[in-house]
Amino acid sequence: MLKTSVQFQQIISQCRDLFSKKLQDYGAAWRVLRPSSITDQIYIKVNRIRTLQMTDKKMVDESEEDEFIAIINYSIIGLIQLEKGYSNDFNENKEEILSLYDRFANEAKALMEKKNHDYGEAWRDMRISSITDLIYQKVLRTKQIEDNQGKTIVSEGLDANYFDMLNYAVFCLIKFSEKENNFEPKTI
Repeated sequence: MLKTSVQFQQIISQCRDLFSKKLQDYGAAWRVLRPSSITDQIYIKVNRIRTLQMTDKKMVDESEEDEFIAIINYSIIGLIQLEKGYSNDFNENKEEILSLYDRFANEAKALMEKKNHDYGEAWRDMRISSITDLIYQKVLRTKQIEDNQGKTIVSEGLDANYFDMLNYAVFCLIKFSEKENNFEPKTI
C-alpha cells in the first residue's frame, strides 16, 4: 500500500499543478458555482469518459486521463464549496484556496489508505471502465441527494461522495500510469 500512497501523491501533485495554473489564469471563478453545478460538471466529465470507452470515435482532443484529472479537481472544488458556500465574489485569496485544496487532498488520501487496508486494494483487479461506472453511480447518487436538499436517511452525505469520486479517479489515473509507464497529462 505504500506504493499506492506514493502514486496517489504523484497524481494529486499533477492535478494540483493544473489547478494552481488555472487559479492564476481565471482566479477562483468557480466560487460562483453552487454544489449542484459542480456535480453536473463531474457528470459531464464522467459521461464523456463512458462515451469514449464505448465508442471508437473521439471528436475532441482531450483524453480520458484529462477528464479524470478534471473529476479530481472538481471533486475538491465541490468539497471547498460545501465548506465555504458559494460566493458571487471570486477574487479569493489564492493561498487560502490552495491550502484548502491540500487539506481536502490529504483527507482523501487518508480515507483512501483506510479503505485500501480494509478492501485489500481490490480496485487494482478492476477494469478502468468498472471504476468509471462507480464514479458515474456516485454522481447520480450525489444528484439525488442534492435534489433531496442534502437530506439522507441512512446514506453518506455529499462530502463522502465527492471524496469517493476523487479517489476512484485517482485509481484510474494510477492504472493508466502503470499501463503506459509514463503518465503525462496534457494541460487542458
